[in-house]
Amino acid sequence: MEARDLTKAAAWRFIILVGVVSLCSDMTYEGARSISGPFLGSLQASAAVVGVVAGLGEFIGYSLRLVSGYLTDRLGKYWPITFTGYCLNLFAVPLLALVGSWEAAAVLLVVERIGKAIRTPARDAMLSHAATEVGRGWGFGFHEAMDQLGAVSGPLIVAAVLYFRGSYREGFAVLLLPAILALVVIAAAARLYPQPQQLEVSAPKLETAGLRRPYWLYVAAVGLVGAGYADFPLIAYHFGKAAVAPVTWIPIFYAVAMAVDAVAALLLGRLFDRLGMPVILAAVMLSAFFAPLVFLGGFHLALAGMVLWGIGMGALESIIKAALAEMVPRGRRATGYGIFNAGFGLFWFLGSALMGWLYELSLASLIAFSVIIQLLAIPIFFWVSRDLRRMTGQERDQVNHG
Repeated sequence: MEARDLTKAAAWRFIILVGVVSLCSDMTYEGARSISGPFLGSLQASAAVVGVVAGLGEFIGYSLRLVSGYLTDRLGKYWPITFTGYCLNLFAVPLLALVGSWEAAAVLLVVERIGKAIRTPARDAMLSHAATEVGRGWGFGFHEAMDQLGAVSGPLIVAAVLYFRGSYREGFAVLLLPAILALVVIAAAARLYPQPQQLEVSAPKLETAGLRRPYWLYVAAVGLVGAGYADFPLIAYHFGKAAVAPVTWIPIFYAVAMAVDAVAALLLGRLFDRLGMPVILAAVMLSAFFAPLVFLGGFHLALAGMVLWGIGMGALESIIKAALAEMVPRGRRATGYGIFNAGFGLFWFLGSALMGWLYELSLASLIAFSVIIQLLAIPIFFWVSRDLRRMTGQERDQVNHG
């Protein structure tokens, strides 16, 4: 077997191990996320509070990725940073079973997001190194599919607990087991691949000394998508308040969206490796219209809206991250992902807080804001695609004349 084949096989083994970690961790925190909105409501939190808590958690979590990404590149401590983040990310969930006020629950929900912030740039950077050898769209898409297997099973487990026991607290408590399993697999992966950056043999297309114009335009475009993307706690709050679905069905709606997310990530990943940026444009245009369905529709239209929502999430967590790797120098990969996530988190927070306020004011205003601001990202994606084509052509010309 050739050395290249050995590297590719090792890359796949690494991607699978990281995928198993994500499966178990998503089972934990996505199971919690599927009921966090109604749970906060049961503790007398308002829709505005739910929107702010969800948005604040995402904002703090994404903003800290800027620091985490920089420290990861600076220190090179991929695994210690990853392990620390997963501990905070996962163990905050079962502790929700013990809280007695929405304020305490809000703190734990934010801590969970902080943990995710600490570990995500390091994990994404490691994954980008391995995915280079198998196709970035396919590598990130496969990881996202594994991720969403957990995101489907977690809410279903919680739905079963609610059906048989009827308690949000017991739903949170049962998620301790997948949290422990995730940490065991992380320890195994760290032992087998202590230097995962060595999995990347081929250099990225745009290896440069800094972060260039396409990168910053791309951050702005994805930020607009995030601003208009209603977080599920607010959607779930609406489902409960408007009686769109019985309480036991709310986590099932979320599980359906996560299943769509998994399938979309695989399909979009394959298409992205062949077609590039147009696949991102198509996914954004399609998913932008989830809001009218989930906030105005009854049971069946709301379910259709969650399908569109799942397609968008699949794109955000797979091909949008895959495309970013081509715009960031290899030695600044974690920093690039950290800045990207910080910008995305800022837009997500502002959008979530505004949509929580708009929900109390007017559903029509919420829907208009969500759809329009996501569609505003489309022309920016076009500019990014144009700049990348021009830069790639210029570099090819330099090589030919060198």
